[in-house]
Amino acid sequence: MKNLLHFMIVIGLLSSCQSEPKTSETNMNPFFSDYETPFEVPNFDAIELEHFMPAFEQGMAEQKAAIDALVSNSDPATFENTIEALEYSDALLTKVGNVFYNLRSSNTNDSLQAIAKEVMPMLSKHSDDIALNPELFKRVKSVYENQDQFNLNEEQKQLLEKRYKSFVRGGANLPEESKARFREINAELSTLTLQFGENQLKDGTSWEMVLESTDLTGLPESVIAGASEAAEAKGYSGKYLFTLDKPSFIPFLTYSDRRDLRERILKGYNSIGDNNNEFDNKAIVEKLVNLRIEKANLLGYENHSSFILENNMANTPEMVYDLLDRIWEKALPNAKKEVAALQQLIDEDGEDFRLEAWDWWYYAEKLRKAKYDLDEEMLRPYFVLEQVEQGLFDVANKLWGITFTKRTDIPVYHPEATAYEVKESDGKHIGIIFTDYHPRASKRSGAWMSSYRKQMVKDGEFVTPIITVVCNFTKPTGDQPALLTFDEVSTLFHEFGHALHGLLSDCTYPSLSGTSVPRDFVELPSQIMENWAAEPAVLKLFAKHYQTGETIPDELIQKVVESGSFNQGFVTVEFMSAAYLDMAYHTLSEPIDFDVTQFESDAMAKIGMIPEIVVRYRSTYFGHIFSGGYSSGYYAYLWSEWLDADAFEAFKETDLFDAETASKFREFVLSKGGTEDAMSLYKQFRGKEPMIEPLLKRKGLM
Repeated sequence: MKNLLHFMIVIGLLSSCQSEPKTSETNMNPFFSDYETPFEVPNFDAIELEHFMPAFEQGMAEQKAAIDALVSNSDPATFENTIEALEYSDALLTKVGNVFYNLRSSNTNDSLQAIAKEVMPMLSKHSDDIALNPELFKRVKSVYENQDQFNLNEEQKQLLEKRYKSFVRGGANLPEESKARFREINAELSTLTLQFGENQLKDGTSWEMVLESTDLTGLPESVIAGASEAAEAKGYSGKYLFTLDKPSFIPFLTYSDRRDLRERILKGYNSIGDNNNEFDNKAIVEKLVNLRIEKANLLGYENHSSFILENNMANTPEMVYDLLDRIWEKALPNAKKEVAALQQLIDEDGEDFRLEAWDWWYYAEKLRKAKYDLDEEMLRPYFVLEQVEQGLFDVANKLWGITFTKRTDIPVYHPEATAYEVKESDGKHIGIIFTDYHPRASKRSGAWMSSYRKQMVKDGEFVTPIITVVCNFTKPTGDQPALLTFDEVSTLFHEFGHALHGLLSDCTYPSLSGTSVPRDFVELPSQIMENWAAEPAVLKLFAKHYQTGETIPDELIQKVVESGSFNQGFVTVEFMSAAYLDMAYHTLSEPIDFDVTQFESDAMAKIGMIPEIVVRYRSTYFGHIFSGGYSSGYYAYLWSEWLDADAFEAFKETDLFDAETASKFREFVLSKGGTEDAMSLYKQFRGKEPMIEPLLKRKGLM
C-alpha cells in the first residue's frame, strides 16, 4: 500500500484525444484489463468519464480483499507475505489514479472535478481503514521488530522502515478515542485541499484584461500577436487579451510602458483566491493550517513542520531556518541595492514616484539592457521550442547515451501532447515520456513532471516507466513558432531533470522508485539540469535563429553569462519570502483564529521583507503548500539548489559531459530512488559533503 493521500497530493501537483473524455454506456472499462497499446500506455482513446468511478470503487474493493487475506494469513508475518504483499495490493487503484489525477491537472473539466469531489472522501476513508487497521499494523510491526531474521537487502530495509513509519504517522499507535477524530481530520483535509486547488484554478483563469491597440506601447510584436490571437479565440475581435498565465502577464510586466496597467495585472495575479467571491481561499487556508496543527499534535509532534520534516533531509524546522537565514542575510542587502539602482533609473527618467512591485520587472529589464546590452527579446528568436527540446535530448544523449524517438502510434491524452520512446544507446527500451507545452483553459498553471506508471519490478518482470512533462510556455503565433524566454528554457531543462529521475530509475518497489525521495532531495535532478541550459557549449547545440538558422553569436552568449547573477537579490528574496511564509504557518504549535492577510503581513515584517517585492506566492494561491504536497517543504528548492550547485561543480572540475561523473550521477542519484538515505547517496556520488560556496557564488552573494 502507498499512502493514498500522499499519492493523490503528488499526482495533483503535480486527456483524451478530445478536450474532454467521452461518455458512453456501451464501452468496456479499459481499466479492468491490460491496455492493448504499445508498452501498455493508458488507452486514452478508450477512457471515458463513466469509467473512473467504477474503477476507483473496484480498486478499493480489490485492495481491501488483499488486506483481508493478508491479515487472516495464519503464517507468521514475513517481509514477503506482509510488506511486499502490501506494496502491490493497490495495483488497480494506482492504475486508475495515475490517469485520473494527471488528467485533472492537464486536461480537466467540470465532470472530472465533480468526480474528484465525490471520490476524494472515499479514498481518504479507504486510506484510513488501512492505516488504522490494528491487525494489519500488528503484522507490519512484527516484521519491523524482527527484521534481523529476514536477511533484508538495503532497499528492503528502506521499504520496511518507510512502511512502518507510514503506519505510525498514519495514526496506528493512537488510542481508540483519538482515531475517530484523526479520520475526520483526514477527510476534511482531503476535501479542503481539493477545493483550494479548484478555487485557485477558476479564480485565476476567470481574470482578463482586454485592451485596445493604444494600450500596447512598449510591448514586443510577439507579445502583441499572442494577445491578439488570445482575444480572437475568446470572441474579442480587434482587441488584445492578457491573462494571469505567465506567458501573458510576465512579458506585460516586463515591457509595458503603461504603469497603470502593470499595476492592474500584478494586483490581479496577487489577488487570486482573495476576491471575496465564491472562489475565495482565505477561510480554507485558516482551516487547513489549523487542521494540520491538530493532526500533528494528535500524533505527538509540536507542529506540522516537525511532522513533515522528520522524513526530509533537513529533518527539523531549525535546520530549515538555519539554511534560510544564512542565505537571507546575504540576499536581502543585495535586493536593497537593486531597489536603489532601479529607483535611480526612475529618477533619471524624470519620473516622480517611488518604485513599486509592478515596476520591478519593467525597470530591471531596462537596467539589464543598460548594463549588459541584453534583453529577453534579443534571446527569444534563438529559442525555438522544438530546437530547445532537441537540445535537451542531445544533452541527455551526451551524458548517458539515451535517445528519444517520437511515436505517433501511441495514444495521447490531448492533441497538444506528444509521445516519445526513450532507449538506451544499445536500443533497449527505457520508457515513454509525454510532453505537453502550452497553456489552455483545461490545464492548471505552472510546470510539472508526473507519471502514468512508475518503474518497478513485479513478479520478476522489470516494468518500465511512463512519464509526463507538462508546461505552460509561450504559444506559436501566426507563422512564428513558439519562441521561449530564457526562463522558459530553464524551466524545460528543470522538468526534464525530474523526468530523467523517473525514466532512469532502477528499483524494485514502486513506492521507492523514481522521484519517491525526500522532498528536499527530489529537486536535485531537476535543478542540476538547469546548469547545462546556460552553458555556452550547450546553447550552441540548440540556440539557432528561427528565421536565419544562425547559431547564437558568441557575444550574445557572453552577455548571458555576464548577466547570470543579475537581479539575483530580487529572485532570491521573492522565492525565500514564500519559503518563510510556508514555515511561519506550519511551525504554529496550536490551532488559533487568525486573519490570513494579517498573518501574511506579520510573517513578512518579521523577516524584514521590503515593500518593493511581493512574496512569490501569497497564501490564497500558494498551491504548492495548500494543494500540492509541499507544505513545510517549499524551502526544498533552495536546499536542492545548494546540492545542485555543489554537484555541478563535479562536472565543471572535469568536463560538462564527463562520462565517469555522469555515470556516477546516474548510479547514485537518478537510478536509486529512495532505496538509500539521501545524503548517503549524495556523498557516494560526490565523495564528500556538499559545500555552500558554489551556491553563494552562483547567486552573486559571496
